[in-house]
Amino acid sequence: MGRPTRRALGLIAILVVFATTARAVECKNRTFESVRLTACRVDLRHEALHLFWRDEAGKPYGQLSSLRDSLAQQGKTLAFAMNAGMYQEDLSPLGLFVSEHRELVRLNRRTGLGNFYQPPNGVFLVDEQGARVLTTEEYAAASPHPLLATQSGPILVRQGSITESPVMSPQSTSLRIRNGVCAPSPDVAAFVISDSPVNFYGFARFFVEQLGCREALYLDGSISGLYAPSVGREDFGRDLGPMFGVTQ
Repeated sequence: MGRPTRRALGLIAILVVFATTARAVECKNRTFESVRLTACRVDLRHEALHLFWRDEAGKPYGQLSSLRDSLAQQGKTLAFAMNAGMYQEDLSPLGLFVSEHRELVRLNRRTGLGNFYQPPNGVFLVDEQGARVLTTEEYAAASPHPLLATQSGPILVRQGSITESPVMSPQSTSLRIRNGVCAPSPDVAAFVISDSPVNFYGFARFFVEQLGCREALYLDGSISGLYAPSVGREDFGRDLGPMFGVTQ
């Protein structure tokens, strides 16, 4: 068989670029009942989703841009990033944190004040069964061995219905920027951040009615940020604790 022609080589290059583009994280700006949101879809069959917290020196990344720059020094490109759950003043995760199969912070089964402790709270994880959301008690009972896992609360949607946590009232006047995560299927993780203030109930409805999620987990509120160059987002704000990231 002869050498490929210049035209054939050009076609191969185009196909490689197209294949890479097709696998990229898909982020779209959405509007739901006057609330502006950005939803990002990660196909776990093609993308490498990770959880990040501290760099190689043990220092928290703090900013999405710091994570981007650190990865760039390793020859990696950050395609997507978002804060990944609530954290303490030293930026350490408030609840479970598992990265690359390593449990760095244990499951938090305590009770307390604040959104993290609103019942039910839960865990987003990726393991051999794929991506999913479990309540904290379900996770404790199952004792899975995830590739990655982060704990937060409250769970917004469970078994296809909006949960009945006290903060989930449709009449709530607590309007904030919020972000959350769900798994429409085991092979897909969907991340959402509101770009205008919304209450918990309205935010949860988006996951049910627009994304078809049967379970969804709240991640955090006013501090929430998104790194998504595909839609021109490189948020900068208060220092963050755990972060989701997709590297290429």
